[in-house]
Amino acid sequence: MRRIILASASPRRKELLKQLIGDNFIVYPSSYEEPPLPGLSPEELLVRHSLEKARDVAKHFDSGIVISADTSVLYNSEVLGKPDSSKKAEEMLRKLSGRKFRVVTGLTVLDLDSKQEISEYESTSVWMAEMSEEQVSAYVRTGEPLDKAGAFAAQGKGAVLVERIEGDFFNAVGLPLFRLGKILERLGVSVFDESFT
Repeated sequence: MRRIILASASPRRKELLKQLIGDNFIVYPSSYEEPPLPGLSPEELLVRHSLEKARDVAKHFDSGIVISADTSVLYNSEVLGKPDSSKKAEEMLRKLSGRKFRVVTGLTVLDLDSKQEISEYESTSVWMAEMSEEQVSAYVRTGEPLDKAGAFAAQGKGAVLVERIEGDFFNAVGLPLFRLGKILERLGVSVFDESFT
């Protein structure tokens, strides 16, 4: 069986990958810093970050497949990453309240054995319900928004704030499973392989 390496410390990505291939992978977080790269579109930036994260982790292994992702919320071409304070989280949630926006993930799968690098992005449209000031404050007090892109978690308490999702739900959580499965297939890895059960 091929060794699968998840280049992320995100517990959500770990759970999603486990859903796809069981416990048959190791977690090795990247130390790549994600600098701003002027001149790139938000989608190109997320893809570049996912690629550099994968390359950073690949240096520590001589074989296997490295999976890396970088997710952000895009609203009116503004990139909303993870809020660094409760105040910032409240600002983001007020901005998204009652609005449609996109969750975009840059995804890279790097095959160390064949030296192939496949980088793509997935976009999911999300409609957020109107939120009162009380709801915004109460949600932020739960602590859930503080390490999430766009300050909400569609798979957590934030689910009651999401009216509708169009596209890959798992992408909105942080790892587009459909696209990932297709890329793995191109590299000769089937998630239906008996070794993943």
